[in-house]
Amino acid sequence: MAIHNRAGQPAQQSDLINVAQLTAQYYVLKPEAGNAEHAVKFGTSGHRGSAARHSFNEPHILAIAQAIAEERAKNGITGPCYVGKDTHALSEPAFISVLEVLAANGVDVIVQENNGFTP
Repeated sequence: MAIHNRAGQPAQQSDLINVAQLTAQYYVLKPEAGNAEHAVKFGTSGHRGSAARHSFNEPHILAIAQAIAEERAKNGITGPCYVGKDTHALSEPAFISVLEVLAANGVDVIVQENNGFTP
């Protein structure tokens, strides 16, 4: 694989995302159930998608968290649920969405101390 001609250089403005816009898209854009491009896709380290492409939006996260809460209840799982986040732009909004659903379902949650990130 060839080394990119900008390797080791600071990102240019055109390389950067608009975090405020992406966060708004997380809450505002709604996936269409019949559109395969809007479906949840999990990767090796979690959910993969983009709010701008309707594939990582709050309805996805709410549904996933609700499914987890329902499976725990159905299987008699009463211990705490560990919830983490990372440094991606939508990690905090998704984290909040998950906590709201789990709390509404009476699930005890453990999170990283001092609002920290998972390693």
